[in-house]
Amino acid sequence: MDAGRAVAQEAGRCEDTGVRSVDTNRLFSLFERLVSIESPSWREGSAARFCAHELEDLGFEVTFDASAKKTGSDTGNLIAHRAGTADGALMLSAHMDTVKPCEGITVMRIEDERGEVFCSGGDTILSADDKAGIAAIFEGIRSALEAGVALPDIYVLLTTCEEQSLLGASSMSAEDLPSGIDCFVLDADGAPGSVICQAPSHHTMSVRITGRSAHAGVEPEAGVSAIQIAARAIDRMELGRLDAATTANVGTIKGGVATNIVAETCSFMAECRSLIPQRAEEVKDQMTRAVEEAYAAFGGSVCVRWVQDYPEIRYVPDDPLIQRVACAIEACGLPFKAVQTGGGADANCLAAAGLHAVTLGIGMTNFHSTDEYIRVKDLVDDARLVKALILSYA
Repeated sequence: MDAGRAVAQEAGRCEDTGVRSVDTNRLFSLFERLVSIESPSWREGSAARFCAHELEDLGFEVTFDASAKKTGSDTGNLIAHRAGTADGALMLSAHMDTVKPCEGITVMRIEDERGEVFCSGGDTILSADDKAGIAAIFEGIRSALEAGVALPDIYVLLTTCEEQSLLGASSMSAEDLPSGIDCFVLDADGAPGSVICQAPSHHTMSVRITGRSAHAGVEPEAGVSAIQIAARAIDRMELGRLDAATTANVGTIKGGVATNIVAETCSFMAECRSLIPQRAEEVKDQMTRAVEEAYAAFGGSVCVRWVQDYPEIRYVPDDPLIQRVACAIEACGLPFKAVQTGGGADANCLAAAGLHAVTLGIGMTNFHSTDEYIRVKDLVDDARLVKALILSYA
């Protein structure tokens, strides 16, 4: 017996309650319309207005939060609610922003060695990340409503600036979210049926070093080079893949004003991630010590600041949320696959805000590149899975 079926059977008998069909023509048309709306990070307003209209047409009450003041986006996160007639509630989530280039996207539907796929014309991204997630949510909801059964409360959350280190979701107020309900985030690679059961905590390090300036040719011994301190600190850090669960990286560095001046200031930013919270703390301490020992050797002063961007996610196979997902996946005739990832998603922030949040694979491939595509079958299966999840609460 495969792992997915074993998890599903622990949750009880999984029935196909009409989840195997959605309106594919309607889904494809919606996806193409969404893709045609340019919505890079901080400019999601047009996409937000389109999505609000679609959700209102489905009977949702739509609001926007005040996160735009923090994110700098031209819109807040979209939060929609449709009251149900059955017990229970769930939230479906995706993000509205995309990376660039995303101006004038041309959607092509072709068949080649990859199968039948949606792709761009080759000079832009496709923006299946995450317009495919949004399209699947809308079609899944519409199809579930057409099933004519009592449904639970349904919430939809569409975030801004996800591509900017989850800025939109991390800027939300917990008061704007329904606490304690299940939340399914459609925003990962891997075929439909993939479930992100483990994702790391993420910590960002900001370092500012102050030395003493001096003329580099006349009296360099009178100076203290902030760049040299930073170089020593970075050289003593353990970076890259540290173990199966942990990574660390220095991403940016800036300092000095001219080649003939001993640099008075230097700043750099770094990060560490781990699936194991204690391990993340150990790495943070090691990176901080490297900085402290470097400035102690040369003099000067330093300011080190750590921020936790989001906490880790870890679900065991018998968690009720994973059982429910596995059951819905089986009802769609798809294989269940538990996945561990080194990246974060909005689910990390939403879990920290009190939701039972998990990220689902939607089949987007080569995302963040002009080679991005999604298989037609995967897009259909995404919508079918959304429908199955909703009906599982009916």
